[in-house]
Amino acid sequence: MKQETIIIGGGIIGLLSAYQLANAGQQVVLLESGETGSEASWAGGGIVSPLYPWRYSPAVTALAHWSQDFYPGLGESLRAHTGVDPEVHETGLYWLDLEDEEDALTWASAQGRPLQRVAMEQVHAAVPVLGEGFSNAVFMPGVANVRNPRLLRALRVALAGMANVRIVEHCPVTGFLHEGGRVLGVQTAKGEMRGERVVVAAGAWSGELLATLGLALPVKPMKGQMILFKCAEDFLPSMVLAKRRYAIPRRDGHVLVGSTLEDVGFDKTPTEDALDSLRATAAELLPALADAEVVRHWAGLRPGSPDGVPYIGEVPAYKGLWLNCGHFRNGLVLAPASCQLLTDLILGRKPTLDPAPYAVAGRLL
Repeated sequence: MKQETIIIGGGIIGLLSAYQLANAGQQVVLLESGETGSEASWAGGGIVSPLYPWRYSPAVTALAHWSQDFYPGLGESLRAHTGVDPEVHETGLYWLDLEDEEDALTWASAQGRPLQRVAMEQVHAAVPVLGEGFSNAVFMPGVANVRNPRLLRALRVALAGMANVRIVEHCPVTGFLHEGGRVLGVQTAKGEMRGERVVVAAGAWSGELLATLGLALPVKPMKGQMILFKCAEDFLPSMVLAKRRYAIPRRDGHVLVGSTLEDVGFDKTPTEDALDSLRATAAELLPALADAEVVRHWAGLRPGSPDGVPYIGEVPAYKGLWLNCGHFRNGLVLAPASCQLLTDLILGRKPTLDPAPYAVAGRLL
């Protein structure tokens, strides 16, 4: 059966791309080498903001701001339609002892974002479990986190209920069908599949796929490890971030602490060294966690890319081949805007955002 769009990858980018295209009336088949939502998108923390938004380019900022505005409505719509609540949880975010605090405040003023200095006594009043030893803080209200495993499950349920979507799991893609500079489909472990276009949304594996066409996409795996504690529901009222590590509260009292950043290829084995380091971070940020049980410890592979600017658009050398990949640490943050932009471009609609910074032309090595 000929499909309009074949999407490779069942993480947040692949699932949401499929959802947006299907809602626009397209026939979609989504191919996943394992099970949908089981890789980096599942493993992340789900903060709906880059960790240090002022350190990113305007290209990342534009996607982030659009997505931040979109997330509450997306969460509510998915909950209403699927019965699975992605838990878009607005807690605000405290940054502690920033080296570039002035840059952060200048950026926020220019962007119209409500970032402000807060006296440490106010921070301790608002977050009584916070550790001592921090000198300065800035706070942005309204920053949310999304419970990413539930977001992925909600999208999976939504897609399963759409007649114009087919999801094929345990179906690794091994290469592309192409002729005369046009991609016609894919080769998979389950045989050939043909379509009008193919979208690569395979996260850290996207570079390996494109290498089969002789294209060098500078996207590689960057390992991140996290730990999870179970606390009282009111234990941590806001997200806190210091020294590139963070603590994220879920509504039911689970608290995530992360994360490492490791360049070790496709190895996603959790390590004792990382566990010890993350536990030390947890105890420094929130001393009550020093004696808390680690409910779970895991690792995922982020799709590392130069400057974290994703690739969104058609590959000039191969008509019908589209990319939506290379989001690095910000896949969940940037997904709504990225997938909306991809959908606009595929359907020839006026783009939601300027597509130029994300275009593929001139960015492949």
